[in-house]
Amino acid sequence: MNPELQASAPPRSILTIPEYRGLLSWVSSVDHKQIGIMYLLGALFFFVFALTEALLIRAQLAVPENTLLSPELYNQIFTMHGTTMVFLVGMPLILGLSVYFTPLMIGARDMAFPRLNAFGFWVFLFGGFLLYFSFLAGSAPLAGWFAYAPLNEKAYLFNTGQDYWVIALLLTGAGTIATAINIIVTVFTLRAPGMTFQRLPLFVWMTMINAFLMLFAMPALNTALVMLFADRQLDALFFQTGQGGSALLWRHYFWFFGHPEVYILILPVFGIISEVIPVFSRKPIYGYGFLAGSTVAIAFLSFAVWAHHMFATGLGLPVYYVFAGASMLIAVPTGIKIFNWIATMWGGSIRFTTSMLFATAFLIQFTIGGLSGVAFAAVPIDWQLTDSYFVVAHFHYTLLGGMLFGIIAGIYYWYPKMTGRMLSEKWGRIHFWLMVVGFNGTFFVMHLMGLFGMPRRVFTYPADMPYLGSMNLLSSCSALVLVLSLLIFIGNLAVSLYRGEPAGDNPWEGWSLEWATASPPPPENFERVPRIRNRRPLWDRQHPDQPESPLEAGHGAGEVLS
Repeated sequence: MNPELQASAPPRSILTIPEYRGLLSWVSSVDHKQIGIMYLLGALFFFVFALTEALLIRAQLAVPENTLLSPELYNQIFTMHGTTMVFLVGMPLILGLSVYFTPLMIGARDMAFPRLNAFGFWVFLFGGFLLYFSFLAGSAPLAGWFAYAPLNEKAYLFNTGQDYWVIALLLTGAGTIATAINIIVTVFTLRAPGMTFQRLPLFVWMTMINAFLMLFAMPALNTALVMLFADRQLDALFFQTGQGGSALLWRHYFWFFGHPEVYILILPVFGIISEVIPVFSRKPIYGYGFLAGSTVAIAFLSFAVWAHHMFATGLGLPVYYVFAGASMLIAVPTGIKIFNWIATMWGGSIRFTTSMLFATAFLIQFTIGGLSGVAFAAVPIDWQLTDSYFVVAHFHYTLLGGMLFGIIAGIYYWYPKMTGRMLSEKWGRIHFWLMVVGFNGTFFVMHLMGLFGMPRRVFTYPADMPYLGSMNLLSSCSALVLVLSLLIFIGNLAVSLYRGEPAGDNPWEGWSLEWATASPPPPENFERVPRIRNRRPLWDRQHPDQPESPLEAGHGAGEVLS
């Protein structure tokens, strides 16, 4: 390996190397790698709660007119499941991977503000604990993860659960904003010599754009939360329509955050897929510039589509025209990415590792979710299907089928780098096929439920509604298969940490800088900061007889490679 890069080292487990020994060293750490791992472990901890809540929901809905859960308890479980998946699982998963790999992939030794990085994690963790403490304080929040006004007001919810919800989300939101600032400054100021923006790995590109999204979207939610808290504690009347406020105001604020939030959860996953597919197809990414540019387009357009969640609220036809058009337009840059990934795979020497299997499944599942989402851009269709189980199917295909399949592909890809050990490919394939069957069995049938008239956010349904009983039973049984697959995944993570095959520094023959250092990386990441001359520094150092073209290397047509 080139002496500019970190020399290879024997495999180590990140839990046994001296630098990381002891609980106190983790609690007091400002190392971006440890903080990234703690984000991932925190997300996994809350994921167990979210899965339990999901099983309770599906158990209640498995048969019509079920009395397993009371309406109040069902609303609490429903609210906590949605809130946990969005704020305590999805967000920390993407933040964990972002803070771990962004410095490594740009050749930096740490984040720009290490203490701010630690602050972001601990604020998130405290907010999550505070949210679940609401169960012990008398009642969990029960207005849904969207908490629509006026049902979120004290006149309807006397218990303190909604107040815990507000404070918990304010804390996690503050941590998210802090981390977003940190990521932006890190990418702008700590890139290795020669790493121009045209040479950034696509994961870093999309993480950086995602940080800007968080920076502009999260304050809208935090503002609405402060107003809601003022309504509940100080009778401020922001969202009380009968007393001069506006219940719709809450929905405008929430969805101005909420629709960009969908892309906050998915843009880093696009980056993961853009790293995994080229490596396992043995081809450079097709259309690097289009992938980066379409990410910027998605970020802008995501703030122009929030009111398509409100087509049934009587905003008026001119508003509908604008937001319907924007909702259709945002599908264009997303579709560009799908075609770029397929073109990268086309003609490649594909290795179907577990990571590549999940990346391929991501393309299918996310496309299904995207196509059903475009349908909602048509106002008459939205009127017919809004608040039905068709919507539930849509956003689970988009977020779970997109976010979760993509993140799992990234974990199978990067686990060797984080731990020095390989995940079991045998158990990985079992996990994959069970997850594909369980996921599609659980959520695809929900499209049909919505078409047959099943409303969302209900704790039961009448027995005389045709086909709904059998479809709900199928969905609930499939959910058990999905949860089993995820338990196998968690077991694979735990067992492979100690018994996994030693990985070496670059088991996948990857091309970006994280593979240029030891597995797991030392505290300083690199002994010497490498100089970057193209987009695939490791490939070109290992294959000097196959230079990249100036276009692939990220240079202008007349620039000389040095």
